[in-house]
Amino acid sequence: MTSERLSVLVLHGPNLNLLGTREPAVYGKDSLSDVDSALRTLADELGLAVECRQSNHEGQLIDHLHAARGAFAAIIINPGGLTHTSVALRDAIAGVGLPCVEVHLSNIHAREEFRRHSMTAGVCVGAIMGFGLTSYLLALRALAVRLGPH
Repeated sequence: MTSERLSVLVLHGPNLNLLGTREPAVYGKDSLSDVDSALRTLADELGLAVECRQSNHEGQLIDHLHAARGAFAAIIINPGGLTHTSVALRDAIAGVGLPCVEVHLSNIHAREEFRRHSMTAGVCVGAIMGFGLTSYLLALRALAVRLGPH
């Protein structure tokens, strides 16, 4: 058994940099920094490492996904509004061949009709939503189980 920790890439999509101040009744009061900090703490407890990145640009998210091959064991992604529109992001997730969990702070199925369909969930190993910051932590726990002893 190696002492090197498996790494999980966490990608936050458009507008998630505004967490804590953007529609807190929908997305909660936790900031993106709070989310990333909680993920790092849990990753340490689970014997994993996380690298968190945020971009408001679809192409940048796709570049991060492509670069994940060979560098990360798994991915957690909150595609934000791109969830509902981006075939390109879906294709990138499918193309990298890494287990990926889609995360949402709110329950997209309890929101506006246009938010109820995810273009990306079908190429992910799972989707967790509706639990605010805890959605991310549940995703990391699920990936730890999927990745097995490390």
